[in-house]
Amino acid sequence: MRNKYADLIQQTFEWPQEEFALDGDNLLWNGIYLMDIIKQYGTPLKISYLPKISQQIQKAKMLFNVAMAKADYKGKYQYCYCTKSSHFSFVLEEVLKNDVHIETSSAFDINIVETLIAEGKLGKKSYVVCNGFKKPQYIENIVRLFEMGYENTIPVLDNMRELEAYDSLLTPGQSKMKVGIRIASEEEPKFEFYTSRLGIGYKDIVAFYQQQIETREKFELKMLHFFINTGINDTAYYWSELLKCVNVYCDLKRICPSLDSLNIGGGFPIKNSLTFNFDYAYMAEEIIAQIKQLCNSQGIKEPHIFTEFGSYTVGESGATFFSIMDQKKQNDRENWNMIDGSFMTTLPDAWAINKRFILLAINNWEREYERVLLGGLTCDSDDYYNSEQHANAIYLPKIVESETQYIGFFHTGAYQESVGGYGGIQHCLLPAPKHVVIHEDEEGEIHTRLFAKEQSYKSMLKILGY
Repeated sequence: MRNKYADLIQQTFEWPQEEFALDGDNLLWNGIYLMDIIKQYGTPLKISYLPKISQQIQKAKMLFNVAMAKADYKGKYQYCYCTKSSHFSFVLEEVLKNDVHIETSSAFDINIVETLIAEGKLGKKSYVVCNGFKKPQYIENIVRLFEMGYENTIPVLDNMRELEAYDSLLTPGQSKMKVGIRIASEEEPKFEFYTSRLGIGYKDIVAFYQQQIETREKFELKMLHFFINTGINDTAYYWSELLKCVNVYCDLKRICPSLDSLNIGGGFPIKNSLTFNFDYAYMAEEIIAQIKQLCNSQGIKEPHIFTEFGSYTVGESGATFFSIMDQKKQNDRENWNMIDGSFMTTLPDAWAINKRFILLAINNWEREYERVLLGGLTCDSDDYYNSEQHANAIYLPKIVESETQYIGFFHTGAYQESVGGYGGIQHCLLPAPKHVVIHEDEEGEIHTRLFAKEQSYKSMLKILGY
């Protein structure tokens, strides 16, 4: 009878997979012996595997450049990293090794950009695309960066009054500031709202350009921007919104020679299940083909294409590990495996938006498996994990008292630290876990370093005023 955990995984999925394999009884991830890492650092533990970031960036650049070559597309492709996905210094350093650009969303982002400039990691040719509904400090920081000589700083106008703030702050007589306009896209039919709260309505954009931008000497329109909340998907809704945006681009281009770039935002999905299947090449080729076809039909030169990939860039570089502290049999059917951390504080998306991550046992693959529920350490009834993306159940090796069972949640590298309040106050005062960074040297050797120790009680009490 094939009832081992290894049998279950091998019968359910294609196995091994690109980043997952077995070494005897233990799991390998990207060729890393995870049990060695866990034995060295313990759990709970977060890992950032930096080589994956560069792999993702190079993959997207290749896909879009190949798509452009196939379609004989005249524009260029520019990859921007969406910093809000992960602001860590080691992430930005890895990202910028790949000749890419930056997308920001708040005032402090500009301070990070200035730090990268001071360290020689970001040059004046790099684009800094500034999104969001902007508070005065954000606008002041953008103007300061522009007047430092970083003329590829592009504030994307989110409302009709924003331009006046730049106009009042910019020093007369300088070169024109490049600006973009964000289109307020229509939301998916099942969404709670009809139109995105971000951006300017389709019907207002041409008039806004003519009345507010074209008449001011300090500015030139460089970019049209749109983003679909559901991400890049092969759906009628996505293609409809893309073509609406391209139509607006064509209308503007006829009266605005400086406009030459279309920013299609982010939204490439990441692998959240071992059954994940997404044709990235097809989507890149279809996006480029659709834009080219519509522009050519209207006699408009194809725009340069910008993307702002955040989760796609950094999501698959992250993993989070726990140990099973004990199993509680609450009734005849429900076995609760209690982890040595919390889902609410460590993987907040699992609690807040019911996001699923890839979940696998790290060790004991040769043991029999059983159906379990996973419980976190907070006192909150919502601190649990009870299903996977492909199935409304969780199966893990049976618990044996003589050996600790370890589990891993994979592709957790985007948003979890910022949403969870990294280094701050956590629910029930549970400390943030240790954080280890894995990088590759020039010879291809893998090295680990402890980026952050487990949060101490002193740091929490200091925040609380004790």
